[in-house]
Amino acid sequence: MSSAVLMVAELMAVAAKTAPKCLGQDFVDIQVVSGEQLQLLADEMEKFGKESGKTNFDRDAASVRNSDAVVFVALRENKPLGLNCGACGHDKCAGLESSEGPEFVGPLCAWRVLDVGIALGSAAKTAGLLNVDSRVMYRPAVVARKIGLVKGDIICAIPISATSKNIYFDRPEKN
Repeated sequence: MSSAVLMVAELMAVAAKTAPKCLGQDFVDIQVVSGEQLQLLADEMEKFGKESGKTNFDRDAASVRNSDAVVFVALRENKPLGLNCGACGHDKCAGLESSEGPEFVGPLCAWRVLDVGIALGSAAKTAGLLNVDSRVMYRPAVVARKIGLVKGDIICAIPISATSKNIYFDRPEKN
């Protein structure tokens, strides 16, 4: 069944790629990770959680480890749209200067972030239509970026799996 789930991952990537983007400009990158890279990512997530003291990295690492693939959706470059709308917190797009934060780059053009969100929704919808379990996650994206597995100013992850029970829900929460 794993090959079928990997095909779904590729179809999710197509859905994310063809999702509408502001001004028709594409600054969204999609990457599918599977096999040994998943195990490396899960190991690094556990390590990051222990070293940083941040919770649930181990829990989400178990989800990644038990997945067939992870689809990453990233903002390749924070190039403001040019609307001078102020949604990023600056009066003019020219004033938006991003810098490296603790996990991602910011501040970001709100419209470019929406492009990532629309691509994520399209990819997750595709998984659902094809009866593959998924969940949009933050933690795998943080670590994938830190170890250089995926590049981007901001990244989200969608692990996918096809089992008799959705492995991404009913997980224990740590305090």
